[in-house]
Amino acid sequence: MSGGKINKNAPRIGGMRRGPGHGPPGAFPVQKAENFSLTLKKLIRYMKGSIPAAIAAMLMTVGAVAATIFIPKAMGDAVDLMIKGLTGGGIDVSAVLQRVGLMITLGVAAGALRYGSGFIFAGVSQKITFNLRRDIYAKIDRLPLKYFDKVSNGEVLSYLTNDVDTASTTLSQTLSQVVMSAATIAGVLVMMFMSSWILTLIAILIIPVSLLLLITVVKFSQKYFTAQQKNLADVNGHIEEAFAGHNVITLYNNQDFSKARFDKLNGELYDSARKSQFFSGLMMPVMMFTGNLGYVLICAVGGLLVIGGVMSVGAVVAFMQYLREFNQPVNQSANIINTLQSTVAAAERIFKFLDADDERETGTLTADDVLGDVEFKNVRFGYEPDKIVINDFSCKITAGSRVAIVGPTGAGKTTVVKLLMRFYDLDGGNIALDGVNTEEFSRGGLRKRFAMVLQDAWLFNGTVRDNIRYGKFDATDDEVHAAAATAYADRFIRSLPGDYDFVLNEEADNISLGQKQLLTIARAVLADPRVLILDEATSSVDTRTELLIQRAMESLMRGRTSFVIAHRLSTIKDADTILVMRGGDIVEQGPHDELIRRGGFYAELYNSQFE
Repeated sequence: MSGGKINKNAPRIGGMRRGPGHGPPGAFPVQKAENFSLTLKKLIRYMKGSIPAAIAAMLMTVGAVAATIFIPKAMGDAVDLMIKGLTGGGIDVSAVLQRVGLMITLGVAAGALRYGSGFIFAGVSQKITFNLRRDIYAKIDRLPLKYFDKVSNGEVLSYLTNDVDTASTTLSQTLSQVVMSAATIAGVLVMMFMSSWILTLIAILIIPVSLLLLITVVKFSQKYFTAQQKNLADVNGHIEEAFAGHNVITLYNNQDFSKARFDKLNGELYDSARKSQFFSGLMMPVMMFTGNLGYVLICAVGGLLVIGGVMSVGAVVAFMQYLREFNQPVNQSANIINTLQSTVAAAERIFKFLDADDERETGTLTADDVLGDVEFKNVRFGYEPDKIVINDFSCKITAGSRVAIVGPTGAGKTTVVKLLMRFYDLDGGNIALDGVNTEEFSRGGLRKRFAMVLQDAWLFNGTVRDNIRYGKFDATDDEVHAAAATAYADRFIRSLPGDYDFVLNEEADNISLGQKQLLTIARAVLADPRVLILDEATSSVDTRTELLIQRAMESLMRGRTSFVIAHRLSTIKDADTILVMRGGDIVEQGPHDELIRRGGFYAELYNSQFE
């Protein structure tokens, strides 16, 4: 996966930036971790509750290896018995069958132990996966919103899908392979030395040759694996973008351009994948070549030892089997290294996310009994330290007032209400609610007295009833119906199949945009806030529905402090106070008629709507 950085040149479609790092689960080219040992220690810590099971699985693996190791010894004894019988007074069939029976018993035992070990290791890896997913999901709720200004939604989603799946899939393989390989190499070496130290030294001398060739191949292949991963992310990002923006692509007749870009990206992926797979495919032939070279040398030397009476034929046959068992984990070392690298690289991305700074909590008060007096005192804020958006914002609003915030795009209107709800921390000044600095409230305690209706209506897959009840989970059906009626949504809901039990699909596109907005307003009505924020809340509805919503809002805003952000200035003429913003500062404030009489910036904005 592409690590942590966003392609800032990637276009936005569907409200989300598309870029590298959002490939599908199941594609795991080799990645390298920046801090391999530290990440591996963190990953092992996630095994804390599964250590007894992991130890049991390791012991079963060692038992399987031990059973496997004694099979060649029994085979060599059987061969020696048959040779002795052919050259002497006849074959001792009973003794030979006894050795064969022992081989079968050991083989069955080894298979059963391997199965049990694999089953337990799979359970351990799934438990780790479960814990990682749980912690990632919990972390999302603890992160400040500024984190998501720099990291795309798709990048965060990839932690829960691609990276966790990579760690899960490879971890179960790696755990069993590492233990089995280590136990096999140690056990087989002992048996080989017991059979012939001369042949064992020859087998060991072959290993540096194998490793040198392997390292050479890995060195050349790594850059192609990296390129393959990046190109895969680019292709997936383009495909995702093309599907999300299919209507726009078709509208502007840009199908050929989109296809040409896909062909270019697909060609780059083909080229890097072909080269990476070529080098990856070289690893096994290289290891087999060195392994076969060892077989040839050991056969020749073993034959000389048999002729000299140092070893029996059966002992050489057994040694050849041990050599096969010894070479197998050595030959698999490339795959184990690659698998372990993928596991740790994926885990490293996850831990970087989990180690990100949580949203800082500064207070413990709750806003249960607040009236709604709000005061901004010399507020200064920038999304980036060197790019200040709000310069010196001061304003005092009494409880129950209706305040409209207007100004050109980028003036800082939406930023002001985000700061009020403590979505971001201030760079200077403070905001007070009923005379208490908002930093003395807990974020959750403060926000539960707010309701916000955004320009982009957010609904989730579920019934209409559940979407409205999101504003108050313990609301009764009667309260839900009353909130819908207040928002003038009840009538259209009753016309849906199943009315309040009508299920909105994943994109909530089985109702109109205006109907979506009505549901979000009903949700805000049900929440019964002390402070209400409407950010272009009627922008997606027709004129008649807008008039109905305005009437509902009159009732809803009565007795509550209300902030209304609007571009259509005709909708906020009745506001108690209009704050006119320009370049992050309040340049004018007052009621509509007074601002028009002044003939200043507000009057210019208002009159421009009718030119």
